Amino acid sequence: MKTGYPGMRRKRPRGHFELSRYIRLRKDSPGERIVNGVYFENPVFMLVLGMCPTLATTTSVTNAVGMGLSTTAILTMSNLFISLLRKVIPERMRMPSYIVIIASFVTIVDFLMEGFTPAMYQSLGVYIPLIVVNCIIMGRAEAYAGKHKPLEALFDGIGMGIGFTIALILVASVRELIGSGTWAGLPVMPESYEPVNIFVLAPGAFLVLAVFVAIMNRLHIGAARRDDEWDPSSKFVCGDCRNCTRVMNCSGKPAEDVIIAHSAYDIEHGIGERR
Repeated sequence: MKTGYPGMRRKRPRGHFELSRYIRLRKDSPGERIVNGVYFENPVFMLVLGMCPTLATTTSVTNAVGMGLSTTAILTMSNLFISLLRKVIPERMRMPSYIVIIASFVTIVDFLMEGFTPAMYQSLGVYIPLIVVNCIIMGRAEAYAGKHKPLEALFDGIGMGIGFTIALILVASVRELIGSGTWAGLPVMPESYEPVNIFVLAPGAFLVLAVFVAIMNRLHIGAARRDDEWDPSSKFVCGDCRNCTRVMNCSGKPAEDVIIAHSAYDIEHGIGERR
């Protein structure tokens, strides 16, 4: 049963951290796109995309940095070019065109790494060409770059790439520290430390990834953190606010009274411009 009156501030549950309460950015601005990719829609920890390189290349921090930076470069340039050509590409040729654009940048990065960083190229091996089918890149092309202006698409690619790189480094740091006693190849553990070899194998990758996903779910902001009595399923815009990962882009208001808000804090306190 709902209680209270319009404008009444709902008590915030103790122990709940809501980053959007402190970060309020204009929708699709460069800063919002970067923050969105790093935290709100982190491709690894929130969207659970790109699992193949995440699990396979995080045995060391060096490999994680190489994979993250190469993916960021390809994602950024692909987003930019797809956005520039979005009005030229026919609708029925959309997906093949995206694949050709992405494959072109993957080939360029592959040749550059082979020529300038041969050790990294050998270490990453087949996972560089496999970026062509990375669902993060194709997903951003389809969901964002093909529908937004070039500058917005560019920063969306940068934000998603940074978020992907940070996720790889975090997973790789834990796996390398526990599994090898080193960080980026440098010994950091005492000589008496016995490495736990399972962390450099596939089971360790799944275990570390699961812990980080659980932490992000615990910290994640939005309507999922509201009290259990709040049920928007019948009158709110999308009807699935509890599981929404796009709270920064959601008004959080009834369809007949939509307000352009910039964060969960704005939504809760009714701050924003009325459409």
